[in-house]
Amino acid sequence: MEYHELGRSGLKVSAMGLGCMGMSQSYGQGNDEESIATIHRAIDLGVTFFDTADVYGIGANELLVGKALRPYRDKVVIATKFGNVRAADGKNLEINGRPEYVRQACESSLRRLGIDTIDLYYQHRVDPNTPIEETIGAMSRLVEEGKIRYIGMSEASPKTLRRASKVHKVTALQSEYSLWTRDVEKEILPTCRELGIGFVPFSPLGRGFLTGKLKDTSGFDEKDFRKNNPRFQGENFKKNLAFVGQLEGLASEKRCTASQLALAWVLAQGTDIIPIPGTKRRKYLEENVATLQINLSPEDLARISEIAPPGVAAGARYTDEMMKAVNL
Repeated sequence: MEYHELGRSGLKVSAMGLGCMGMSQSYGQGNDEESIATIHRAIDLGVTFFDTADVYGIGANELLVGKALRPYRDKVVIATKFGNVRAADGKNLEINGRPEYVRQACESSLRRLGIDTIDLYYQHRVDPNTPIEETIGAMSRLVEEGKIRYIGMSEASPKTLRRASKVHKVTALQSEYSLWTRDVEKEILPTCRELGIGFVPFSPLGRGFLTGKLKDTSGFDEKDFRKNNPRFQGENFKKNLAFVGQLEGLASEKRCTASQLALAWVLAQGTDIIPIPGTKRRKYLEENVATLQINLSPEDLARISEIAPPGVAAGARYTDEMMKAVNL
């Protein structure tokens, strides 16, 4: 395992983290025993960066992650998020970045995780009704009090990142980035690099699509997020299968899996990029971590870009309603 600094913050994490959301929501039924075993196996493999949020499983994921990591607290970096407010049944209620809510959410996360300090605390989505200066100001006070160590943001625009950075150092930006979601390359990644902000891609495997293992959607659980995702619907699904098939062909030449090829491409974009592929199973975790041993040549990268140029994916990455909260 390699370890890299997140931006210019001084915070070092493993070159690949583990996204824990799917252990508690979005991708069908979970299994806490296997999920905890997966987290412990990640630690064995040198992973030190674990990602959760208060909204995942309506608090259940923080409880799970906190329980699994408690014996290893001094060896790991725990990242969680606030801001997406949901009802007990999972219905979206609002995005809340108001200062009083920031404190309330932080203290609730600390209790669920069973820790004294959150290592990296993200604003999950930008609240369009609260000036970012007020939200980051509240987060900076939590830093002063020792409740959080570093401040992060998620799905924020370059303009918002600049405004936020004038209030307090932003350590990391988390946004979707993969071979089928490359819009951050135009402005967001360059802004992060200019400001010294580390970049943490979620869904680097395209919500499982880039693994090549999804040939149809018949096996999706009723609660699977992807059942209503535009890229997994009808003709979009068929079109997306075509380019993933080409990725599989190149992966076969490289003697790796399609998912490893897609993940290796993300890793090749720079050591300031720390992907957090999510899984709830040890076998997929081990496959993902093994990607760190794969080196892509300039020729490999050129071929991959021919297969999956910017904009290759058919369909938006979220529903229209969810896209309204992206890159504010």
